[in-house]
Amino acid sequence: MATIKEIKEELANITELNSPLFKEFETDSRSGVQKEIEKRKKAIQAEIDENLRLEGMLSYEKELYENGISFIAGVDEVGRGPLAGPVVAAAVILPQNCKIKGLNDSKKIPKKKHEEIFQAVKENALAIGIGIMDNHVIDQVNIYEATKLAMREAIYQLEPQPEHLLIDAMKLDLPISQTSIIRGDANSLSIAAASIIAKVTRDKIMANYDEEFPGYDFAQNAGYGTAKHLEGIEKHGVTPIHRTSFEPIKTIVSETSKK
Repeated sequence: MATIKEIKEELANITELNSPLFKEFETDSRSGVQKEIEKRKKAIQAEIDENLRLEGMLSYEKELYENGISFIAGVDEVGRGPLAGPVVAAAVILPQNCKIKGLNDSKKIPKKKHEEIFQAVKENALAIGIGIMDNHVIDQVNIYEATKLAMREAIYQLEPQPEHLLIDAMKLDLPISQTSIIRGDANSLSIAAASIIAKVTRDKIMANYDEEFPGYDFAQNAGYGTAKHLEGIEKHGVTPIHRTSFEPIKTIVSETSKK
């Protein structure tokens, strides 16, 4: 009789729920075997569900592929809301029908998985562009315009240049056909790929700023107005990376200048 370990190894090779091998192993009354069977079935079902989820997130891309468009760039940004740091945009062209396990809206990906999926996108992508607009640009032109500038910069970096853009809830003044998708990072794999590239890139920038400007907890809050961040401003003042057009930074700077 095969050991439970040996059966577990055989179960690992089963990829379909209707495999006759399951019925064969189910005749083994040992509880350990039954647990391994259930575990493997759940894993297969999870893989099926993940594949269906990824397939669903390719609907915009597939429609474009069917119309003869090959190079589709997903475009997204991270960092419109923080009180400090840049806004970062990314543009990503994935190969046709590319499915990266776990790829989703970056806000839905567990933080411990960010780097892994970031690397998977880098390894699979045909092209990646990253645009960064710092706090000075944001203060000069406003966050909406700075976001568009960052997106344009990211797109310009792409080689090959895209034939179509899938953009998360924004339109750009560019001579490239485009589709603006509400909640695009949750509905398009190309945009989701751009989302994780932008997210990890910006998080690394803010982690570096955390070392340069200790006391604001930038590595954890990424510049958002958390309690620790606001405490840091109260204790140490405004840094050169704070957005002076954003409240409460604007008021703090104004009051400080009056003293």
